[in-house]
Amino acid sequence: MSRIGRSPIPVPQEVELDIADRLVSVRGPRGALSHRVAGNLTLEREDGLLRVVRHTDDREDRALHGLTRTLINNMVLGVTTGYRKDLEISGVGYRAAKEGDTLVLSVGFSHPVRMVPPEGITFIVDSQTRLAVQGIDKQVVGEQAAQIRAVRPPEPYKGKGIRYAGEQIRRKAGKSGKAGGRK
Repeated sequence: MSRIGRSPIPVPQEVELDIADRLVSVRGPRGALSHRVAGNLTLEREDGLLRVVRHTDDREDRALHGLTRTLINNMVLGVTTGYRKDLEISGVGYRAAKEGDTLVLSVGFSHPVRMVPPEGITFIVDSQTRLAVQGIDKQVVGEQAAQIRAVRPPEPYKGKGIRYAGEQIRRKAGKSGKAGGRK
């Protein structure tokens, strides 16, 4: 049996949880999210805990057991504390700025790259070289951070580009000197 699927989901007092016809809706201080439960899984509530229960040992149900529990837990955490992904920009002249809600990246192209956040996502620019993506949906926050990083991924020779905070870039050695070139 799935260890992750077996563990209960703690539901805080400020979170309102509705289960109606395989649709789980979670409302909290930061917003609301919903998810449709797939497979032969049922949800049981008791004393501020929510359990995902599977009734068969089918391969599909076993695969969905831990996944469903994790998705619902991420929704509960999202509406209470939210999610944040920090990014760092390194490189001479590389910087980030905000114009209204739009994120403007100057990362070595002939034009600035403008990114409009999807609904429920906010961009935070701490300094010209540090920014963050914040929201209640973990998947959307991670996806938006990946799209920002993809504008100028870090390159292995000088380390210039946009990277996640704390991400280690494996550096490569550049060209070596004249080791056997032409005479």
